[in-house]
Amino acid sequence: MRAAVLIIEEMKSLYNEKEASNLSRFFKTGKGEYGEGDKFLGIKVPVTRSIVKKNRNNITLEDVKKLIDSEWHEVRLAGFLLLLELYKISLKENDIEQTQLLVDFYLNNIERGNNWDLVDLVASYILGDWVLRNPAGESILLELACNDGYLWHQRVAIVSTFTLIKAGKFKLTFQIAEKYLSHSHDLIHKSTGWMLREIGKRGGKEDLIKFLESHKSKMPRTMLRYAIERFPETERKYFMKKTISV
Repeated sequence: MRAAVLIIEEMKSLYNEKEASNLSRFFKTGKGEYGEGDKFLGIKVPVTRSIVKKNRNNITLEDVKKLIDSEWHEVRLAGFLLLLELYKISLKENDIEQTQLLVDFYLNNIERGNNWDLVDLVASYILGDWVLRNPAGESILLELACNDGYLWHQRVAIVSTFTLIKAGKFKLTFQIAEKYLSHSHDLIHKSTGWMLREIGKRGGKEDLIKFLESHKSKMPRTMLRYAIERFPETERKYFMKKTISV
């Protein structure tokens, strides 16, 4: 785990108190907020990515585990991004066994990705890509979506479908979105609306409109607003009049 130790040392040396404070507010770390208690070093994502790029060829899964177990948000992000690098290598080498090992590792460590950026920058590129290559794995995303009380599992489920959406496969996104119509958390409303919007952008607008017409009366307002963001104004007004006020 020498690589992980060196990465952590380097990232700690970049501590920026002012930026750490800003990030703490941005990622809602106050009492009762979704990121409660998380700690930041004040490192911006491009800097974290540069550290990842520098270390991606000498990292092990043990290093990744040490990184994602860190108390520091940015170190965990580096860990998940390095996991993605290992996943890319396994695909390039056509190492099916290693690919499965990495996917299982991700599934077993979802809770360490305990904020929306730690999900959104990784989930679709690992789990979503794997499901696209292995359609039987769709059941895993549905199981995650049904994990009531496990916010990050549920966000991973919907965001992972982004890879499927880009491949023109919309069914699973609609299935999960339907499960989330009664969800109470804004982070799920936003991520689901985002995925629905992507369907509309990528050749599925007719399918999206059918879904909205079927569920407009019970769809959370934030979810709908995100979903129809690219619609003409007249269509946006039509649907917004029909939704609940959540």
